[in-house]
Amino acid sequence: MRSRPTLSWSAGPGQLVAPSAAGVDEVAEVVADGGVVVLSGAGISTESGIPDYRGASGSLRKHTPMTYGEFVATNTARQRYWARSHLGWRTIARADPNDGHRAVATMQARGYFSGVITQNVDGLHQAAGARDVIELHGSLDRVVCLHCKDTSARIELHHRLHEANPAFQAEATRINPDGDVELSDQAVAGFRLVECGQCGSDLLKPDVVFFGENVPRARVERCYRLVDDANALLVLGSSLTVMSGFRFVRYAAKAGKPVLIVNQGETRGDAHASVRVQQALGPALTELVETLG
Repeated sequence: MRSRPTLSWSAGPGQLVAPSAAGVDEVAEVVADGGVVVLSGAGISTESGIPDYRGASGSLRKHTPMTYGEFVATNTARQRYWARSHLGWRTIARADPNDGHRAVATMQARGYFSGVITQNVDGLHQAAGARDVIELHGSLDRVVCLHCKDTSARIELHHRLHEANPAFQAEATRINPDGDVELSDQAVAGFRLVECGQCGSDLLKPDVVFFGENVPRARVERCYRLVDDANALLVLGSSLTVMSGFRFVRYAAKAGKPVLIVNQGETRGDAHASVRVQQALGPALTELVETLG
């Protein structure tokens, strides 16, 4: 494998600034040797119309996602979640992969990427053709009953919720990366929940990891094994604020593997990066494919 690029960081008060020389060419030097594991975040899906959490227009600036504890605590909380998610999921389900997703699938097919880990729950990597994607935080396409553990397709629940709420119409003010939208309390009040088709419980939840919930250990171990076998880790569109993704950056860096980060805005992992590129994901990854030829 080629030696990793030597890049210096110039630090301002309390922050790291990416070197101006860092660009797609530096990423290509490492990716060309193959064996690269991708770790993607919400930033790769913004060009598909799905907002991120922490970018310039990130939803966490105005929206606090429902926590797992809140969701399981009361029927009212679940009613609020499903009313909002029933509307928001339509936008997620209609979203198409963008140039960034297609570039990742192309480079995986050409043998440059040995694995893809995504923190996203939108399924767009798979829709673009990526294979064996590890969905770190689960998928909005599935629903799980917390009582009997039965899983089912989200489209089935969508139809059942529509039948239970045929007149439900509301004006959504904003969609969030987890698929729910902002609705008034008045709009939510009349929304009817449906029960699990297997056990009759109303503890139906999207098969995603909520804030305050842990990623299943077996899934985490699969990711660690991918990083163990990798030559480098490429982070795409993630601020790495939450530990669920950041731990793999620290793990790779500790093992002496190059960490490459392409993201608009600073990330928690910048101090561990050997290459740091400030660029939109679609153009950057399209350029990377062209550079690799």
